[in-house]
Parts: sequence; C-alpha cells; structure tokens
Amino acid sequence: MAHTIDQFASQCSAILKAEPGPTGRQKVCDLLKQLLMDKTFIENSVCANNAERHLLYEDPELKFCIFVEYKSDARIGKPHDHGPSWAIYGQATGVTEMTVWELLEPATADKPGKVRKTTSYTMNPGSAHVYNEGVLHSPSRTGPTRLIRFEGVNLDEFKKLRPDYEMVAGEAP
Repeated sequence: MAHTIDQFASQCSAILKAEPGPTGRQKVCDLLKQLLMDKTFIENSVCANNAERHLLYEDPELKFCIFVEYKSDARIGKPHDHGPSWAIYGQATGVTEMTVWELLEPATADKPGKVRKTTSYTMNPGSAHVYNEGVLHSPSRTGPTRLIRFEGVNLDEFKKLRPDYEMVAGEAP
C-alpha cells in the first residue's frame, strides 16, 4: 500500500502528542524507516522535486516540519547541531557518511570550539537517525542524495548560528 504524506504526518503527530520527548522521536524515526521502504512514495514525493529543500508538511499544532532535501553534489559537512530543535534524517537515495561529535569546548565569538569524533556510520537508503537537541553531527556525501528531514520546528524561521569547531584527533573513549 502506498503511503501519503498526510497519513504519515498524522501518525507522527499522534506519536509525538503521546510521547513528545526522545522516546516519541525514536518511534517517529522507526516509522520513517518504514516509509523509506515505500518505493512509490519515494518516487512521487521525494524524487519528484529537485529543489534543494522542499517543505512537505508543517504540523499546525505541534509545529514539527517534514522536508525533502536534495543534495546534488559531493560535500563534507562541518559539525553542527540544530539549535533549539531536534531533527530526524531519513536517507531516501544516495549514501551519507554521518559523524557524531563530542563537544569539548564551546565556540565563542573570538575562537572556534573544540570537538572530538565519537562515532561515524553510513546512512544508506532506508536508514534514519534522531539527532536530539545539542547533538553535534556532520554529514558527508560523495554524490547526490535525497533525504526526508524532520525538524521539531521550522528552522528556516531561526537565525542560523553555525559556530566553527576545531576537530581534535582521536575518538572519544
């Protein structure tokens, strides 16, 4: 059975109303993994638009958003978090290498912060991960990718603060 964005969003809303914290987000992430297996949904809703960022749904009550993001080129991302929000990334096409970082020293206006790699993993089509508030991560890709990205709030409405981080050698214990 093919899914629709409205059906999916309704299920996500019910989950997040019942469990608004990390447990509910993980349940939404698990539901997203199921959606990513629906080839018809991916073709019609994710691959049908080549805009870099396209809003599929914004919840009128809870304010979470569901976007499709299309990245056309190879890129190594810098460590970042999502400020006041959590996010869920779901890989629809392509491959993303994701690295998670431990904050050793916060950035200031005068100097970059310091981070150390804690883990990295490959996100293939069908993979999805939750990034709760404050979780530093950086995506890298060698070619085009498409993903479904949840945001706890529409981050387009917030001033983006992207502090620089100096990466310290070695993985965290």
